[in-house]
Amino acid sequence: MPRKSSSTSAHDARQPIRAGIWDKHTSGLAPPNVQCNIVILPAGLASDFLHFCQRNPKPCPLLAVSEPGVPFLPDLGQDIDIRTDVPRYHVWRDGVMQQECTDIRALWSDDLVTFALGCSFSFEHALMETGIPLRHVEEGKNVAMFKTNMPTMPAGPFHGPMVVSMRPMSTAHAIRAVQITSRVPAVHGAPVHLGNPALIGIADIAQPDFGDAIDILPEELPVFWACGVTPQAVVMAARPPFCITHAPGHMLITDLLNKDLPFR
Repeated sequence: MPRKSSSTSAHDARQPIRAGIWDKHTSGLAPPNVQCNIVILPAGLASDFLHFCQRNPKPCPLLAVSEPGVPFLPDLGQDIDIRTDVPRYHVWRDGVMQQECTDIRALWSDDLVTFALGCSFSFEHALMETGIPLRHVEEGKNVAMFKTNMPTMPAGPFHGPMVVSMRPMSTAHAIRAVQITSRVPAVHGAPVHLGNPALIGIADIAQPDFGDAIDILPEELPVFWACGVTPQAVVMAARPPFCITHAPGHMLITDLLNKDLPFR
């Protein structure tokens, strides 16, 4: 578990989110801080989903799990309230996304369990610090995310395809990015694929399933990381009666610092 650290930037970033003022994606916000994907499920499904995360650590690196009915995640931040501190939520019923909202207090119940998963936004700071440009950050866009033909390992009712995030890079930058991200498995680790998107089932790189389209220049290749939106593709496939997730790219910003993530 990463070491907890107070962070003014994280606290300041969460306040407009909690107030409903900031409902956009969080790429580039509070760069030193760990961001998390969120999955909230009824307690009856929590054990199976925990096993799913354990069997699929690349797309679902587990950072924290709440007690049933407790909306707080003290391991991630003393003042975090999962009902208000994500910029945008998706509410799923029977595998169909039926509602998008910025506050889930009215939907909260005593049997809900929150899972916080590592996010690739957390390693972007390290990439940029070493001089690797990230086009979606420079252009103020959400990262491009795609469903693939790579299956996850099932657990209980949970199954489905892996989702990946894509960042275009020069060959030299891609090699360096592999070196950097392979050291942080808590936020997806090394890429799962480089180059031809068709080999992992992506028919059109200009049409992401989630997030924003990002241009790839002729001298660049697409680099794909396992993505914490994978549980949303799994929810579509497994069709649990009820689930709440973050909207893709709209993360929980924690008080943990990226530099304190466990390194290999």
